[in-house]
Amino acid sequence: MVYVKWTFRILLTLLVFGFFHYTLPQHDVVRITDTYEKRVDYGANSLFWAEGYTGEAVGGENRDVFFIQTFRVNDKPMIYRNEDTGWGWPPYFKFDTSNLQAEASDLISKKSDETQWAVVRHYGWRFEALSIYPNAVKIWSVDTPEVQIIPWRNIIILTIAFAAFWAVRVRWLKFRRRRIDPMIDDAEETWDDTEGWFKRTFKRK
Repeated sequence: MVYVKWTFRILLTLLVFGFFHYTLPQHDVVRITDTYEKRVDYGANSLFWAEGYTGEAVGGENRDVFFIQTFRVNDKPMIYRNEDTGWGWPPYFKFDTSNLQAEASDLISKKSDETQWAVVRHYGWRFEALSIYPNAVKIWSVDTPEVQIIPWRNIIILTIAFAAFWAVRVRWLKFRRRRIDPMIDDAEETWDDTEGWFKRTFKRK
């Protein structure tokens, strides 16, 4: 039973961590090299594409999606999709896909002494095997790749989430001590009495 309990706790922790890691905004310092549009056919990875339709036809099996091609400071490529989230999840309420694509195109630069660096705020993961791309939600230029971004949103959201979890946990422990634990103690006591009665009644002489 102990192994089952700890397995459940570990799986729940991983699920919560994955949810926050995918949903909360992250920041990358990149050099934008290209922007393009591509027709995407949805398959097994359809869960990782935005569903916040803001004027497009609903229910199609494919649609045109904007992409932003970049290189990070360590010269590793990173591709972002650029989709509206609309009123859906995650709640970024992004409706400016076309404007963001124009801003990204304006920051395109080549690798040189005058490279134009940019910060891309995004959510999601990059998983090449399943063609999963993070979704860019904001882009702005910076003068140096050593810029430090303090994730204030993440700090506030995680603080509120932890406070809510702690409040629920405290109330659950109080409820358990007052209501559940006495019931368990009574059940155990009843079982012991019943077991003792059976032993006394059917004891072999």
